[in-house]
Amino acid sequence: MDLSELANINASIVALAAVLLLIALRQAGGRSLAIWQIMLLGALAVFLTGQISLVQALQAINPDVMIFLAAMFVIGQSMQESGYLHILFSRIFGRARNADQLVLLILFAMGLLSALLMNDTLAIIGTPLMLYFARELKISAKLLLLALAFGVTIGSAMSPIGNPQNLLIAVNSGLSNPFLVFLQYLMLPTLANLILAYLLLRLFYRGQFSRRPLHIESAEIIDPDLARLSRLSFILLLALILAKIGAMAMGREEDFPLTYIALISALPVLLFSSRRLEVVRGIDWCTLIFFAAMFVLMDAVWRSGVFQSLLAGSHADLASIPTILAFSVIMSQLVSNVPLVALCQPLLVHPTPQALMALAAGSTIAGNLFILGAASNVIIIQNAEKSGETITFLEFARVGVPLTALNTLVYWIFL
Repeated sequence: MDLSELANINASIVALAAVLLLIALRQAGGRSLAIWQIMLLGALAVFLTGQISLVQALQAINPDVMIFLAAMFVIGQSMQESGYLHILFSRIFGRARNADQLVLLILFAMGLLSALLMNDTLAIIGTPLMLYFARELKISAKLLLLALAFGVTIGSAMSPIGNPQNLLIAVNSGLSNPFLVFLQYLMLPTLANLILAYLLLRLFYRGQFSRRPLHIESAEIIDPDLARLSRLSFILLLALILAKIGAMAMGREEDFPLTYIALISALPVLLFSSRRLEVVRGIDWCTLIFFAAMFVLMDAVWRSGVFQSLLAGSHADLASIPTILAFSVIMSQLVSNVPLVALCQPLLVHPTPQALMALAAGSTIAGNLFILGAASNVIIIQNAEKSGETITFLEFARVGVPLTALNTLVYWIFL
């Protein structure tokens, strides 16, 4: 390796380190940059220093992820603006009579739904609902947002379509029935980890868990026409995902990407709503910028070859369940879970189902450790900050670090 190559490596790694440091310290000094702004600065740094060309940067941006998120933002935005979102979830969470029941319902309802709808989708839809509950019930928004974040992360682990990295494992592993394998190995530990999340939240936010009775008011429809189209989009989304699950369970090999499902589901709003432009303008463009910038920065880091060399030279026993769990949790903080799975999966020689499930579980619960460990965390915080609420790096890590350690232990015991 010559000096120019070393300089290139240092530039991309320094950019990544600076991004992570700025996100960790962004609340200091009385002024703060948004997460998307920090990530955009990192992407611009690797581009302006020549670590990645314009063509390479454009190629690095995953269009499927961008289209999927944009389409789901359209559905979530229309549900929120029409009032249908509050109607839908008030029926679920209206059963809560105190803070304990509300947090448990958030963890388990959002967690189980994320196994079906993908965790990023629930993060999009659930964030405004958590903020609404916090305002109306006088409960800490941080508590409810953390419950949502942990719930959708943990719950998504037990399904091959719960998150993008699980889908990658299911598609590339050759598992004959991925839904059955995921449920067989990960359902029970996932349910146990949802209970652990509740216990830790109760410990760290015990002042919020009074026995004061809660009463969640029934919401009202704001825009009946948009609500009707939002409901149609949501039903269409559920139907298409169930159809995909059924087709995969019956051994059908036809590829019907989730991008198509999201786009088709958003069509009722995009084609028939008179407020389509207003809805599109209102979607979370900041999060879309974050993802585009993240793809560029991470591609530049991967092109440096540092992490590939670390993996090849670590001589880690990737047949060991504890090693896979620990390695995937730690490395997901640095390079994101999806590219980590894409790199690690080929290194698993003739992997057992347990090894594949360890990779899925570790790369998923990595999202509970720090904010950048899961895209759903970023979505939740970006959307919360639009309404004046946030969770700092340390506030997240205070609960997330012990929770991730316990989560990892539980999956290790079961696997």
